[in-house]
Amino acid sequence: MDREATKARIDTLIEPFNKKGVAIDDATRFTDDLEFDSLTVMDFVAAIEDEFDIIISMNAQAEIETYGQLVDAVVKLKG
Repeated sequence: MDREATKARIDTLIEPFNKKGVAIDDATRFTDDLEFDSLTVMDFVAAIEDEFDIIISMNAQAEIETYGQLVDAVVKLKG
């Protein structure tokens, strides 16, 4: 699966979590720009894991701070 197709699917998944309607790009930060709390992050990660049938480890989650890093991580996990 290529990056653009992956990003398009994640764009759809993030919509219900993006309560403030923030414009999202690869540099968008989950905690700073989108103001996600830890519960929102967990719910969003669970939605991604379900959609792509992957597991994002806690260590990997801790390193993902931006939208672009998340997309790249999903692409890598889908291999």
